Amino acid sequence: MQMSKTDNQLNKEDFAVVFEEQFSAIYNYVYARILHRERTEDLVSEIFMKAMTHYESFDPSIASVKTWLVNIARNTLIDEFRRSGRAQLYSLDADTEFIEPSELDEYPIMQNPVNREAHELLKKLSDSERELIGMIYFEGLSNPEIGAILGINAKAVSERHRRLLAKCRKLEAGKSLWDFL
Repeated sequence: MQMSKTDNQLNKEDFAVVFEEQFSAIYNYVYARILHRERTEDLVSEIFMKAMTHYESFDPSIASVKTWLVNIARNTLIDEFRRSGRAQLYSLDADTEFIEPSELDEYPIMQNPVNREAHELLKKLSDSERELIGMIYFEGLSNPEIGAILGINAKAVSERHRRLLAKCRKLEAGKSLWDFL
């Protein structure tokens, strides 16, 4: 007699696939927000533990699994910022708070000069700008999906994206932040 799997076991197997498929995207989303490797690792672990705990209640008719995970990640980051005080932990004025990538960095991706330059550019953006970058480029969410998460319409997402790209171009060209404030 063959034993059938319970729904709980099936959900665990399904979640393992979700974890494999979404880990990198969620890691990149969180890292783009806080730019601190060790803290990112801790938070991503926390995010996936929350997701695993509540996976049985996930409803694909409401949102995609990617959107659902980004919402969990976003709420976890908001909680972390409130708990720890964003300015205290990740202040742009406190150079020691950002782990600068080195040539000996254990993550080979940071040995690429383009990636190091992107890291420097991300440090110059606000939290909300890094969040938008993460949703668009790391998560690959559509404007309507981003709008649903942020509580704005897709056209507003598009406009924020356009302004953010213009700001990044100016930063890349060495312009002062005062040029577009």
